Amino acid sequence: MNRSDGKREMLRHTLATLAYRGGKALRGAPPGFAEYRVADGTRCPIEILAHICDLVDWALSIAAGDEKWNETRAAVWDGEVERFFTAMKALDDFLAADRHLEADPERLFQGPIADALTHVGQLTMLRRLAGAPVKGENYSLAEVQAGRVGPVQSAPKREFY
Repeated sequence: MNRSDGKREMLRHTLATLAYRGGKALRGAPPGFAEYRVADGTRCPIEILAHICDLVDWALSIAAGDEKWNETRAAVWDGEVERFFTAMKALDDFLAADRHLEADPERLFQGPIADALTHVGQLTMLRRLAGAPVKGENYSLAEVQAGRVGPVQSAPKREFY
């Protein structure tokens, strides 16, 4: 498998981190959160989540050498949550396979993956603003494992408010 300098594995670990943190921001969102908007002209959580999914899809297209951007209109919250984990699995499966990576790992990280991490932070902040905060956590202790990119994640080790 092409894993030069462990960069491919680091990308997979980063995706697992995105799934862990993203899942935490998405789980238990209260009714109405999907449409919560802090001001006119800002994205609401479901629009941010759809954008995150678009970013992960874009990352896969870059990795496969068929780069394309699709902007998806968000439908329903639960559908977008499912799409998030489906997209994460598709990208992780590609990275885990013995397929040639058509882009530098650094490009994948600095573009779509870093952007997706930023937007997960926005969802977490919006949860707090909407009155449904996500508990903080010592993420360095979390059991994040490459390949674990679905909705089922390990329990937090040390949470706090």
